[in-house]
Amino acid sequence: MTGVLVRNADHILTMDDTRRELAGADIVIRDGAIAEVGYGLSCEGEVIDAAGCVVTPGLVNTHHHLYQNLTRAVPGGQNALLFGWLRTLYPIWARFTPDHMFTSAQIGLAELALSGCTLSADHLYLYPNGSRLEDTIHAAQEIGLRFQPTRGAMSIGESDGGLPPDAVVEEEAAILNDCIRVIDAFHDASPSSMCRVGVAPCSPFSVSRDLMRDAAVLARDKGVMLHTHLAENEEDIAYSLETFGCRPGQYAQDLGWVGPDVWHAHCVKLDQSEIELFAQTGTGVAHCPCSNCRLGSGIAPLRDLRDAGVGVGLGVDGSASNDAGNLVAEARQAMLLQRVSQGADAMSAREALEIATRSGADVLGRPECGRIAVGARADIAIWDVSGIESAGSWDPAALLMAGPQTVRDLLVEGRRVVSDGQLKTIDLQAQIARQKTLVQGLQAQL
Repeated sequence: MTGVLVRNADHILTMDDTRRELAGADIVIRDGAIAEVGYGLSCEGEVIDAAGCVVTPGLVNTHHHLYQNLTRAVPGGQNALLFGWLRTLYPIWARFTPDHMFTSAQIGLAELALSGCTLSADHLYLYPNGSRLEDTIHAAQEIGLRFQPTRGAMSIGESDGGLPPDAVVEEEAAILNDCIRVIDAFHDASPSSMCRVGVAPCSPFSVSRDLMRDAAVLARDKGVMLHTHLAENEEDIAYSLETFGCRPGQYAQDLGWVGPDVWHAHCVKLDQSEIELFAQTGTGVAHCPCSNCRLGSGIAPLRDLRDAGVGVGLGVDGSASNDAGNLVAEARQAMLLQRVSQGADAMSAREALEIATRSGADVLGRPECGRIAVGARADIAIWDVSGIESAGSWDPAALLMAGPQTVRDLLVEGRRVVSDGQLKTIDLQAQIARQKTLVQGLQAQL
């Protein structure tokens, strides 16, 4: 049987159940899965020479807003806290079309792929001018990444006391009906799935209690996961206390938004009781350190979450609040922030890499991803450590210490998405040119 042989890697960081690290070892891939991991292996088919390289599982991105790749570094939002930043950008996003959604998703996913990402979630919560969730799904299919899009929503506009303008909110019945439509059309629950759909009302300050509760019932009826923003900053906490009379964790619990089928983005301001709630219920967290820094939201209690047993993955968040979509940079930032807040021994490079791979996959309900082990899906990142980024490093396997931050080769389901540092699946330069044209059109309408 033909397959793919990744041969003679300097280091393989497996992130398997025992966290094995192998030197000079090989990986055999067949039918999209890892068939063998060991020494002196062989198979008929493609051979990838990994000498001079570190091999890791593909990285996992647990939170993104891909549409925001068209609104990086927008004046007026560059120095604002969360709510002010949103008020600056909502009117721009209201002018998006399906073309904007598709193009921004392709650029965002291409950027992720080049940083070693093989599986990405996305949170799309506004649908102006005929935009639909499948605009992003089709983009991911062309790029070749494993995708976990979530059908987000906003239903409370400014006229009803909400934060978003009325132009970008939807009727709640229509939201639920469209959730059913996209799940039925695109969700694949199989272990080799390239697309799993989730349900994701945007946030407690942009949807009603009824929609949060109904979304949870619908998701569980359909067997899909739930996602939203929670406890992002002090404004978020104040809104929850004033509007709901409780902290965000209690609000989530009251509405059925805890459990192993739920993961919340940010969670910067969770207190100890909320951390314990998440640990006891198996609720996951998407940690977005760069975006949290950019918006001045604070440093999430990542060390406390991990020590309590809460599942945590990394998220780059949208490029309007991060300005980049590099998961290696995100993992390094996560490590450094814990060291800043709790000391130099608070988090190792290997633990941060585990959060970016195995732990993130588990948060998304994909335990067949995020590790190099027999039977796991063949999502593999190959990093060339022979260049200047790693020159002089005594431990190239401590990838986040010295780089590189761009992958040499990337395989998803055993298929090449990146080869020799170049995206192979689309004409990236043509799409960048298309993105530039779309941005110029948005700027001209200001």
